[in-house]
Amino acid sequence: MSRILLLLPRTTYRAESFLEAAARLKLRVTVGCEDQDHRDHGAGYDRLTLNFRDAADCVRTAVGYAAEHPIQAILGVDDNTAILAAILSAALGLPHNSVESVSAARNKYRMRELLREHGVPVPSFTVCSLHDDPLAIAKTLRYPCVVKPVLSASCGVIRADTPAEFTAAFHRVFALLRKLGLAAAADDSGRLLLVEDFVSGREVALEGLLTDGKLRVLALFDKPDPLDGPFFEETIYITPSRLPLAIQADIAQCAAHAAEALGLREGPVHGEMRVNATGVWMIELAARSIGGRCSRTLRFAAGLSLEEVILRHALRMALPELNETPRPAGVMMLPIWKSGVLQEVRGQMDALAVPGVEELVITAQAGEELIPLPEGTRYLGFLIARGEHPEAVEATLREAYRRLEVVIIRTPSAQVLSF
Repeated sequence: MSRILLLLPRTTYRAESFLEAAARLKLRVTVGCEDQDHRDHGAGYDRLTLNFRDAADCVRTAVGYAAEHPIQAILGVDDNTAILAAILSAALGLPHNSVESVSAARNKYRMRELLREHGVPVPSFTVCSLHDDPLAIAKTLRYPCVVKPVLSASCGVIRADTPAEFTAAFHRVFALLRKLGLAAAADDSGRLLLVEDFVSGREVALEGLLTDGKLRVLALFDKPDPLDGPFFEETIYITPSRLPLAIQADIAQCAAHAAEALGLREGPVHGEMRVNATGVWMIELAARSIGGRCSRTLRFAAGLSLEEVILRHALRMALPELNETPRPAGVMMLPIWKSGVLQEVRGQMDALAVPGVEELVITAQAGEELIPLPEGTRYLGFLIARGEHPEAVEATLREAYRRLEVVIIRTPSAQVLSF
């Protein structure tokens, strides 16, 4: 029976789906977590304490563990653990992406450099450090522009339309980086903030799998809500895409070219692209699968989940044909529009009663402080639906969301937000 080392960060929505997939495949699973943070994900797996902040110590621990419990594959579920998985896989002689390629996919500035060098369409960009003068930089930029942390995921991304807005965004993002403890994570030049031209157009997300450098597209998601800023809160993903097949082919080609430019050759990738009259623009390509609980929208041949596909690939197990036409599905990442303390979410049964709704999970807990973008790093929850065509799925998600009421306490009196 094969064993996989699954690296789980402290805060992830992905654990449940990967552990369910491993159980269906009858795999031995060792969960690698930081310190003693082994949350109760159920029985049936081993635990290995790893200090994610010390790669050398992780290598020593994993090599010692593998000497008694042979490991056939190592998988990280987010950007940081994907890098650690590459490091540990190299130490154990397991198939893996190079550490350099995964690190480049994690660092937005390095990614932009490599993509531009290899002719992948990307917006014009520059990079700033904490010690730069934002007023001087503001005079050199084209507007609108987008300000984003080099090493953060979706939080801290802000559109600026004027020099004054850029200066405010500069200070706001650096304050966020200090709060998240990322201000010390820059390279020697202190480069922490990427500034790039705003690319208009429709945004899509691509889910793919690399095998020896060849990309297999697993799903293409439309994002029907306009993502024009100022904070780029993602809400609805719908698959299959409604874009013309020729454009979908261009998107796949762009993603494959980007993976090659970064040096990625194995495992899942998640791409974010913009499409406009000038073509396909690569925004990001991550060396991991889609985040949150969004993967639960995907079902492949023989009922395989995305996580089963990824685990089978990592362990070189046989994979069935995955290119059958899927039933349209979608997910809404329930946004947090206002800060405050969550009291309750009303109307959940009404939302679940909408035909086509498959799942509603409120991941925020009552009493938890809610922080919207750009400082926020989480969603209120996830809503999943299926239907006969993409338009029906989108309508189902919007109707179910309309039936929810979120009670947030900002002051001694509660405020009810109806969506």
